[in-house]
Amino acid sequence: MDSLLIPVLILVLVAAGVLLAVRVWSRRGERSRPAPMPQPGPDSAELARAAAARLTQDQHRRLYALIAQGQAMTAIKVYLEATGEGLRASRDAVAALAAHPQPFRAPEAAPEAIPDEDDAPQRFAYRYRAIASKGDVTREVSSNMLNDEIYGRIRTLAKSGDTEAAATALTRHSDISMKQAREFIALLGD
Repeated sequence: MDSLLIPVLILVLVAAGVLLAVRVWSRRGERSRPAPMPQPGPDSAELARAAAARLTQDQHRRLYALIAQGQAMTAIKVYLEATGEGLRASRDAVAALAAHPQPFRAPEAAPEAIPDEDDAPQRFAYRYRAIASKGDVTREVSSNMLNDEIYGRIRTLAKSGDTEAAATALTRHSDISMKQAREFIALLGD
């Protein structure tokens, strides 16, 4: 019996050492992994509006170009430099802006009345940018005849499957061709 006691003790010590090494190794691996991008919460639309209001037109354009290209880290850096907010606040703001795209609004521009569907399109004091992307394909429509409400109606038409009506409305409120409008709407419909 004494002859088995020493090998059993050695076996138990080796097993404990292996378990300890595995635990240390897994903790070290967890620390080296980057934290995942947070998912936008229920108040992220409001955060996106507030974040967009802090940007100049050039910063806004550059930030959305980086988001469209999938360069989240560079977009966070641009936002951080533009606003001076902390890293976590910048990360959350960029995630909210990506989830809820915001048009650039100049501080002095007040929203004007929305024309009825039967009236001729109205020209606004600002230029509205609508961006749609799917995979590597990105399309942009920029027009001073679009705003949040009109673009929202176009998106609703596209998502409900009425792509022709959505494309017609988009060409009516912008200076793009019907073919370009259909390509843009095809990205929204999915």
